[in-house]
Amino acid sequence: MQQYPFQVKLIRSARKTLAVQVSGPDAVTVRAPNRMPLYAIRQFIDQHRQWINAHLQKARVRQEERGELVPFTQAQIDDLARRAARDLPQRVSRFAALVGVDYGRITVRCQHTRWGSCSSKGNLNFNCLLMLCPDAVIDYVVVHELCHRREMNHSPRFWAEVARALPDYPRARDWLRQEGQKLIARLPE
Repeated sequence: MQQYPFQVKLIRSARKTLAVQVSGPDAVTVRAPNRMPLYAIRQFIDQHRQWINAHLQKARVRQEERGELVPFTQAQIDDLARRAARDLPQRVSRFAALVGVDYGRITVRCQHTRWGSCSSKGNLNFNCLLMLCPDAVIDYVVVHELCHRREMNHSPRFWAEVARALPDYPRARDWLRQEGQKLIARLPE
């Protein structure tokens, strides 16, 4: 089946008509006649996309209301990665000038354990989930990684560099410690 931003479970049987059912916050079940060609099933899904998306959203809202974590869809993660690839280089460039360092490549990933990292060659890696954080938090992670260009550790000298660029960094760091895990917990396994 064609890739959709939701999972599609196809059940074929002796039925005569097509039917679609939302079976979770990120999944639909399509019931189809045994001999119906895949192109016709895809066409049916495409024709009902608006209905499917509306009901998937309702399922996500119900899941959130029950206090359950709603996993990010692959489409959402891809969108965050595109946004990060567009936004982060500008932030890095601006703060690199402020910190007074150069840097190598900028890479965006979807990571379960890190918000950013800096290699010894100056290559910077950032988590796409940063796009869901407040601007001050994004700036903090960018500055944090750029300061590793001066100090590849978390010594008092390192934190002094961070404070020089962002005097209010503890507030952003605290937000990330308190709220960041909620975002990471929504990543699919």
